[in-house]
Amino acid sequence: MKLYIVPTPIGNLEDMTFRALRVLREVDLILAEDTRTSAFLLKHFEITTPMISHHKFNEHKTVDGLVDRMLNGETIALISDAGTPAISDPGFLIVRACVSRGVEVECLPGATAFVPALVASGLPNDRFCFEGFLPQKKGRQTRLSQLALEKRTMVFYESPFRLAKTLAQLAEFFGADRPASVSREISKLHEELRRGSLRELSEHYKEHLPKGEIVLVVGGAEM
Repeated sequence: MKLYIVPTPIGNLEDMTFRALRVLREVDLILAEDTRTSAFLLKHFEITTPMISHHKFNEHKTVDGLVDRMLNGETIALISDAGTPAISDPGFLIVRACVSRGVEVECLPGATAFVPALVASGLPNDRFCFEGFLPQKKGRQTRLSQLALEKRTMVFYESPFRLAKTLAQLAEFFGADRPASVSREISKLHEELRRGSLRELSEHYKEHLPKGEIVLVVGGAEM
């Protein structure tokens, strides 16, 4: 009985590891954030393991039953649409339930979008904090005020539709000259990395609406 956390490529399918492929073929069941997205991946690698949906809208209801199945001897793998599950994706609840009920959890190393974005940003990465998605409404300004004093490099996820607005807000709270980078469509055909001040990036993306998955890296405060 075991739960495997299996990272999947964030873009280029060649980033799938041999170990991840073996695990997905050997487990009894695959939990997928979106079965339609994951069906493409499994078909590409000729994996026929049964798959069911496991996402933020149903995970509260299904976790206990899935842990019961593992306690009865099944092995299950959890995948998300891209990257490592539980990093701004479903996964925490089932991992916590497994830990509390004595089911072994093994997380395979693999793709995570913020790591290449952070390394390629040119900003200090010996110490950093991962913020994921900022609050959309309640608590957003409070969090930005707190982060304005953060000395470590900060990493955010953002949607392309909100990027320009978020950059403008960060410039307002952190200072327009704070260095930052925007990584878009990492490992995909139209991958882009743009560096500059928060002001420069905000102005650029007001004029050029981005597409795809985005990681925003912002330098820490100089004290």
